[in-house]
Amino acid sequence: MSERPLVVGLAGGTGSGKTTVARSLLAAAGEGNAILLPHDAYYCSQGDLPFEARVLTNYDEPSAFDTELLVRHIDQLVNGESIERPVYDFTHHDRSTTTIHLEPAPIVIVEGILVLHDPHLRERMRLKVFVDAPPDERFIRRLERDVAERGRTAQSVIAQYRRTVKPMHDLFVEPTKQYADLILPEGGSNRVALEVLVNHVGAFLRRHAKVGA
Repeated sequence: MSERPLVVGLAGGTGSGKTTVARSLLAAAGEGNAILLPHDAYYCSQGDLPFEARVLTNYDEPSAFDTELLVRHIDQLVNGESIERPVYDFTHHDRSTTTIHLEPAPIVIVEGILVLHDPHLRERMRLKVFVDAPPDERFIRRLERDVAERGRTAQSVIAQYRRTVKPMHDLFVEPTKQYADLILPEGGSNRVALEVLVNHVGAFLRRHAKVGA
């Protein structure tokens, strides 16, 4: 019998480098050996709200996420079942009608600012990582990403950061560092810490291959 999949949680503030770390793990694992579940793909559907109301959504607090669906999808993947992962449209501030089909894999990476906040989500993780970075660097990365990839204006990003991102980080995100098995200072730029994480994943894959042989 094969070893159960390794569920890795990557938490940390916006712009901390979580995506960089996730991509490094995916590349190290190799095609077909790992899949990524971004928590921000699981934002709640807002189709019943007018666009003006959706714009004001607080995306940085726990109730903005359909974490129950994410937990259910993790359970399905661990049990060897495929899923239809949601897609969130950040331009229209609503869940898309399209989904992404994902087959189970030995490694499941769950990435997002609040993936260590919910206890039901945490208990499914065998490795919990908090990706850390200085606040000013995180803000710059957030600004660049939202303007380039999410169709936002610089003014709207700054306003959102002041209104919700910074307060919610202090209230909900930063405290989850206590649950981490591993903290990565400087995020994806910390090559030593990243190497430790990549080696851990590699060792799991080798064990997984032997058990399944």
